[in-house]
Amino acid sequence: MYGKIKEHLKNELQSIKDAGLYKNERVIVSPQDAVIRLSSGQEVLNFCANNYLGLSNHPELIQAASEALHSHGYGMSSVRFICGTTDLHKILEQKIAGFFGTEDTILYAACFDANGGIFEPLFGEEDAIISDSLNHASIIDGVRLSKAKRFRYNNADMIDLEKQLQLAKEARFRVIVTDGVFSMDGNVAPLDQIHLLAKKYDALVMVDECHSAGVVGDTGRGVTELFNIRGEVDIITGTLGKAFGGALGGFTTGRREIIELLRQRSRPYLFSNSLPPAVVNAGIKMFDMMARTSELQEKLHHNTAYFIAEMTAAGFDIKPSKSAICAVMLYDAKLSQEFAAQLLIEGIYVIGFYYPVVAQGQARIRVQLSAAHQQDHLEKAVSAFKKVGKSLGLIH
Repeated sequence: MYGKIKEHLKNELQSIKDAGLYKNERVIVSPQDAVIRLSSGQEVLNFCANNYLGLSNHPELIQAASEALHSHGYGMSSVRFICGTTDLHKILEQKIAGFFGTEDTILYAACFDANGGIFEPLFGEEDAIISDSLNHASIIDGVRLSKAKRFRYNNADMIDLEKQLQLAKEARFRVIVTDGVFSMDGNVAPLDQIHLLAKKYDALVMVDECHSAGVVGDTGRGVTELFNIRGEVDIITGTLGKAFGGALGGFTTGRREIIELLRQRSRPYLFSNSLPPAVVNAGIKMFDMMARTSELQEKLHHNTAYFIAEMTAAGFDIKPSKSAICAVMLYDAKLSQEFAAQLLIEGIYVIGFYYPVVAQGQARIRVQLSAAHQQDHLEKAVSAFKKVGKSLGLIH
């Protein structure tokens, strides 16, 4: 039976390779950090991880995880309403709510699950979801699971958002959904303007803070801090797998009644295992660290500003960014792969992004800065980009 589809799949895979769109995975044999070692033995500077605060290999988080392994064991072996929850899970939920200035929090295995499990329980046929055109795939998939009417507005376009809100005026409930930082471009959603339009049209606001929490705002509390509306957004989703330690785990934090209903009806929460205690305790330690100091955010902001200024001065086409993401535009898919391959030879580990991850003709190198990067790392990366850019005729 597999024979026919096997040939179809082989042909499909070959067409992906022929188009220069095949994704290869490099093997890392060291902890995640600014400097990593590949299975080839090569040591490279890593500029393509979501390790924004450099916490993925932080000794305090490793120690906290180790302590929880000994005190609470390896895994929970079930979902929380069946097997119960630990005191650590409840503490972490409180820490997240305190960090974002919200009322309550629910933990998920990943933010993909948080976004996938939020719309169907809350919104039905009488309701409307108004979503930014560049929202993450997890939001798109979550919206598809709901029977609510769907409206889409152009990326960060407030004129178009207001138009969609007007089209949705007959809905019982309306919710505006946006990424805080759009992961491919690095731009920040204009949440202050979204907030005002939500008030005008009696809509809820939901923000995915995966690439903005820990990064944006003076103390890393995300776009609500950046626009001085902390505690006023109805729903925030996010992850522990990027700036917040780099392991796994997602969350939804927001209004108390929303979180309570999600505990009763959100399918990814009800049918997926609870996070392991080691990850949860490391998360608690991370929020305690962030409450003590903003030193890591300050270093990240410095690193990002320096890198973007140097790359712009060198003549590269850089997307405007207020985050730790620097999109170096190349437009051609094969060129992005060739550029990344040559940078790896120079000891700089980045990845070319191309369709379907980004739109056709919008290929790029996405550089992600980290507080773990030192000044000499940044200088070496800029120098390598200049060398490869000149060799490929992109800059002079």
